[in-house]
Amino acid sequence: MRLKSAIAPPQSRASRKEIFGWAMFDFANQAYTLLIITVVFGELFTTVIVGDRGDDYRLANLLWSLALAVSYLLVVVTGPLCGAVMDYRAAKKRFLFVSYLATVATTAMLYFVAPGYVVLGLLLIVVSNYAYSMGESFIAAFLPDLGPPEDLGKISGFGWALGYVGGLFAAGFTLVALGEATAANFERIRWVGPFAAAFFLVTAIPTFLWVHERGTPQPPGKAYRQIAWERVATTLHELRRFRDLAIFLVSLLFSMAGIYIIIAFAFIYGAQVIGWDEAIRNVMFIIVQITAAAGALGFGFVQDRIGTRITYLFTLVLWVAAILAIWATPQLTAFLNARLGLAWEAQHLFLVVGCLAGLSLGSSQSASRTLVGLFSPTRKAAEFFGFWGLANKLAGVLGIIGLGVLQSLVGLQASILLCAVLFGLAILICLAVDQARGQQAARDWEARNGSRREVV
Repeated sequence: MRLKSAIAPPQSRASRKEIFGWAMFDFANQAYTLLIITVVFGELFTTVIVGDRGDDYRLANLLWSLALAVSYLLVVVTGPLCGAVMDYRAAKKRFLFVSYLATVATTAMLYFVAPGYVVLGLLLIVVSNYAYSMGESFIAAFLPDLGPPEDLGKISGFGWALGYVGGLFAAGFTLVALGEATAANFERIRWVGPFAAAFFLVTAIPTFLWVHERGTPQPPGKAYRQIAWERVATTLHELRRFRDLAIFLVSLLFSMAGIYIIIAFAFIYGAQVIGWDEAIRNVMFIIVQITAAAGALGFGFVQDRIGTRITYLFTLVLWVAAILAIWATPQLTAFLNARLGLAWEAQHLFLVVGCLAGLSLGSSQSASRTLVGLFSPTRKAAEFFGFWGLANKLAGVLGIIGLGVLQSLVGLQASILLCAVLFGLAILICLAVDQARGQQAARDWEARNGSRREVV
C-alpha cells in the first residue's frame, strides 16, 4: 500500500475515532495483565501448578519471578532496536500486529499447563509476557501523534482508564464463570488462558482498523539489524541533548520496579499473607479496577493543568503510603481490634488499602507514558518509547528478581517493603527533571531535523 504524503502540524489532534481505537488496545490487553499476570494464573501457577505449600510457596514464587524477569530482559535487549526500525520504516502498526498475534496464541496455549507441568508453564509465560510487553511499547509510540502536548495527559489517561474498564469486564466474567484458582476447580479455571486470548483478539480489532500509521518510510537498502544498531547508537550519542528524558527514565526504572512487583504479587500476597477468601478477592479486584480507572482518568486531566512531572511525583508519594499500608495490614488490624474492641479481619482492612493502591496504579503509569511522549520528537517516538519500554522491563527484571530472592529469605510480607524504597528513590531522582526544558529539547530537535508525517 502506498502512503499519501502530508504535513501534519504538531498541534493537530487525531479524530475521536482514532483516539478511541488507540485506547481500545489498552482495553483489550488488560485481559492478559489481569487474568494471567495479576489475578488468576499467577496464583494458579504458584499454588497449584508448582504448589510447594509446605515451604510457604517460596520456590513457586521464585520461579514465577524468574519467568517474568526473563521475559522483561528480552524486552530490554530488543525494545529499542525494534523501535528504531519502526521509526525508520514507519512500521509501528505492523510490529504491533505481530506482537498482538503472538500474545494471543501463547496465552491460549496456557490451557495445557496442568499441575506439575512447570517447565511448559514457565516457557509460555516467558513468551506471552514478552510479546505482550513489546506490544505495550509499540502502542505507546503512537501517543505523540494523537494530539498536542496539552492534550496528551488526557489522551493517555483515557487509554489507561479504558484499560481498567476492559479489565473489569474480562476478569469480572472470569471470576464469576470460572471460579477460584484452586486444584479442586482446575478443570474450569484452566480456561482462563483461552478466554484472555479470545478477549484480546476480538476487542483489539478497532485499533488496527482506526489507528493510522504516520511517518515517511525510508528507502530500503540496509538490513534491519544495521538500521537498528545505527539509529540506537545515534540516539545514545544524542541523549545528552535529551537530558531530562534520560533522568526521567532512571526515575522510571525505580518506580516501575515497584509497580511490577505489585502487579505480579499483589493477589499472591492477598492469598498467602492476608489469607483472604474468594469473595474478598473478587471485591478487591473490583475496587482496584474502579479506583485505577478513576485515578488514570482524573489525574489525566490534572496533569494537563499542574504539569505531568508534578503529577507523577504526587502519585509516587501515594505509592509509598500504599506500600506501608500493605505491609502493616495484619499488625494494624490487630491493633485496631485491641484498641477499639472491633472484630475485623485483615482481609477487610486490606480492601481499604486496595483503594489507595488502585489510585496510585493507574495515575502513575499514565503520567509516565505522557511525560515520555512530551519529551519525544515525533520522528523518534517509537525509538524513544523503545527506551521507555527498556526502562520499564529492566525495572521488571530488577524488581521482580529482587523481590523473589528477598521473599525466599525473609518471607513475602517483609520483602514487600522493598517497593517503598524503590518509590522513594524514584522521587529523589525525578526532582532533577525539568519538564519545560525537556519539551523544549524535543521541539529543538524537530526544528533542526524537520517533522514530515504520513497518513495511511
